Amino acid sequence: MREAVWTWVLVGLQSFGGPAGQIAVMHRILVQEKHWISESRFLHALNYCMLLPGPEAMQLATYVGWLMHRTLGGLIAGILFVLPGFVSILALSVLYAGFREMTVVDGLFFGLKPAVLAVVVQAVIKIGGRALKNRAMYVIAAGSFIAMFFFNVPFPLIIASAAIIGLLGHQWRPETFLVIKPKNGNNASDDDSLLGEYLGEHTQPTLARSVRTAVVWLALWFLPVVALLIALGPQSVYVKEAAFFSTAAVVTFGGAYAVLAFVAQQAVEVYGWLQPGEMLDGLGMAETTPGPLIQVVQFVGFMGAYRDPGEINPFIAGTLASVLVTWVTFVPCFLWIFLGGPYIESLRQNQKLSAALSAITAAVVGVVLNLAIWFAIHTLFSEVVDFQRYGLRVPMPTLASIDLAATAIGFAAAVMLFVLKKGMIPTLLICAAIGVVYRLMMNI
Repeated sequence: MREAVWTWVLVGLQSFGGPAGQIAVMHRILVQEKHWISESRFLHALNYCMLLPGPEAMQLATYVGWLMHRTLGGLIAGILFVLPGFVSILALSVLYAGFREMTVVDGLFFGLKPAVLAVVVQAVIKIGGRALKNRAMYVIAAGSFIAMFFFNVPFPLIIASAAIIGLLGHQWRPETFLVIKPKNGNNASDDDSLLGEYLGEHTQPTLARSVRTAVVWLALWFLPVVALLIALGPQSVYVKEAAFFSTAAVVTFGGAYAVLAFVAQQAVEVYGWLQPGEMLDGLGMAETTPGPLIQVVQFVGFMGAYRDPGEINPFIAGTLASVLVTWVTFVPCFLWIFLGGPYIESLRQNQKLSAALSAITAAVVGVVLNLAIWFAIHTLFSEVVDFQRYGLRVPMPTLASIDLAATAIGFAAAVMLFVLKKGMIPTLLICAAIGVVYRLMMNI
């Protein structure tokens, strides 16, 4: 257990680069170096986590920890995976809220915004390359983009519709809708790993254990929300954030970029927790710190409470909201793993679920494209008006308000990512430095 704790600390501190980079780090440490788990069981666990809402890398760490050391091991692995990012983003949120007027801090985030825009475009291309394998998937992606960008259809409805289309499409043309297929690992023998084919008593599914797990984790998830509702009332910013991010935790299929479109538009247009460009600032924090990308919701929660602190200090209000939002975002992840883990063998080769996931991932391409365009409009233009007619609601930028400096930094970031093949972290750091230099020069 002592070795496991230090290993999960190491994994958490190295978990940069989004889910692909984080999964690669875990594969290198757990499969190749430590030989704790075989290639096949690692991929089986990954298949299951990809079917779940929430950050698949954090859930994969929780699953392996649970497999090795039961519930305590899962808790240690999951918490240590999230903790470095939580501390980093909390510190950056305090810096952002309290010292943003400083030229260096302002320049830092000025350079990050257009660079993050290029990263989001890269995500559209990567997800699209994985999901859009035939005409049906392109149609689903186009439909999700039109529904969200032009008609403001709620993200959960888009995900639910895509899942239904995938399930029905599998009955009609299974070869068309089964794009994301279950993986099989044949690169390592189970005998070479510490776990091998060992199935502990805690991995055996029973009704009693399932009911007990569900009751405990649902109580941990919802009792704080209910307590806040009773104590503070429905208009409290804490109650609104707890309810909203509990909903977001259930619909985060397709990765963090997908749900960010939902979170960004709701946080800006409905609740007023953020200004339009600030979501990119938060995403820049999450991109350059360890931990799941979805940890950006902590920044949203912090800023919402900081701006509506009630009778307490704004920084204390923001910190409490950070803890609350992190709680309702990640407690469900433990529920999915501890409740569903024992059933993984029956789920991992389920082709209907894989077809539903294929359709959801195709829809996510359209959702993330919507996110990229929405970010671009609010990052590169200082004036945006809403065009509303015939049920449409489309943000239209005023072309004369384009920010040429931000556009140039965004173009430079795109060149670094797509032409020079620079990594995400170096690109973001270089663009942040350019932003600082630009702001300092403007103040001379």
